[in-house]
Amino acid sequence: MKKALITGITGQDASYLAEFLLTKGYKVFGTTRRSSTVNNERIEHIQDKITILQGDLLDQGSLSSALLESEPDEVYNLAAQSFVQTSWNQPVLTGEFTALGVTRLLEAIRTVNPKIKFYQASSSEMFGKVTETPQKETTRFHPRSPYGVAKVYGHYITMNYRESFGIFACSGMMFNHESPRRGLEFVTRKISHAVARISLKKQEHLELGALEPKRDWGFAGDYVEAMWLMLQQEKADDYVVAMGENHSVREFLDLAFKTVGISDWSKYVVSNKTSHMRPAEVDYLIGDASKAKKVLGWKPKTSFKELVEMMVKADLVLEKK
Repeated sequence: MKKALITGITGQDASYLAEFLLTKGYKVFGTTRRSSTVNNERIEHIQDKITILQGDLLDQGSLSSALLESEPDEVYNLAAQSFVQTSWNQPVLTGEFTALGVTRLLEAIRTVNPKIKFYQASSSEMFGKVTETPQKETTRFHPRSPYGVAKVYGHYITMNYRESFGIFACSGMMFNHESPRRGLEFVTRKISHAVARISLKKQEHLELGALEPKRDWGFAGDYVEAMWLMLQQEKADDYVVAMGENHSVREFLDLAFKTVGISDWSKYVVSNKTSHMRPAEVDYLIGDASKAKKVLGWKPKTSFKELVEMMVKADLVLEKK
C-alpha cells in the first residue's frame, strides 16, 4: 500500500486529492495546523479513512515529525496562504507560508528521506502581467501580488531541490480551479452562494468588483488527478494544468443566474470597482496544458458550464437546509 502525506488537508484541493488517492488504494495522511477551533467540514465524509497529523509550514520540526510518523512515498504540498487579496494585507505572513514554507518542507524531505516524491502547488498567478498568450511552462513570470511572488519562489525552490539534490520534485502550475468546496471569499463561490440565496429570496444584492477580468476556470476534482499523474512519471518535471479557455466574471454571472432561471441579473448585481480594486490586477489568464495532456495523458472532464451549474446547485441545497 502506497502512502501519501497531504499538507493543508482541510482545504478544497486536499479534500478532493484525499478522495482520489483513497480510490487508488493509498493510505492517506494529512497535516493541519494546531488550532483551538477545528474546521474539518470538507473532509468530514472521509475523516475515518485518513490520519490527521499536526504540521505547520512555519515550523520545520513539525514537518519532519509528520514525515517520520507517516513514512510517505509521496508528499503533496497544498498548504498556503492562498487568498490573493489577503496577501497585500499580510505580505510577510504570505511569504512565510507560501514561499519559505516550501523550503522548510523540502528540507525536511531532504533530511528525513530524499527518496520521497514531492508535488508543489504552483499557480497561474505567477504569470500575472502576461508576456504571451496562452501561458505555458516556458512563459516568463511577472507576478502582480505578494501571493504570486511567493508562489514564484516556491516554484523555483522546488526546481532547485530537484536539480541540486536529485529529489523527485514537481510543480503543477494550476490555473483557477473551483468547486462547491471553494471558500466564500473567492469570487466564484461568492457568486454561486449569492445566486442561490437571491433565488430563495434570502439576499437582495451581490456586490462585486470589475466584471471584465478573465480566468481559465476548471473543476478542482479534475485537477487533482494531474497532481497524482506527475508523481507517477519516470522523470520529475513541471506542468501547466488548465482548461485552455477563459471566461469573464460576467460570463460566470450569466451562467450562474441562468441556473436558477434568471436571465437579466443586472438589478441584483452591483459592480463596485473602487472598493474591490487590487493594487495591481491580473486581467487575462489562459493556460496551455498541451504538455500535461501529451506526457501525463491528463484531460479535464468537467466543462465550464457544468462547473458553474454544479456550484450553484450545491449552494441551493446548502441554503435550503
